[in-house]
Amino acid sequence: MVDFLAGALAMGYFVAALFFLRFWRDTHERLFAYFSSSFLLLAIQRLALVLLADNPAFPLDLLYVIRLFAFSLILVGIIAKNRAAQRGV
Repeated sequence: MVDFLAGALAMGYFVAALFFLRFWRDTHERLFAYFSSSFLLLAIQRLALVLLADNPAFPLDLLYVIRLFAFSLILVGIIAKNRAAQRGV
């Protein structure tokens, strides 16, 4: 059941990535590109976590670094968008 829910969560992340990719394609707004790549990284991290959880030789901490990077991308996108709005672009 846990693997099923993790797969459903990964699919939701992937759908969100496609959703933001479509908005980026239509508007060319960098914030949507940041969100799309972040959700894609979250989907990859979730799938890797399920697939590699049974392997005792693989350090699972590395997968959470991917998650940290994904959330950092969201923060970078928001900060870049706010700076552009302050400059009047």
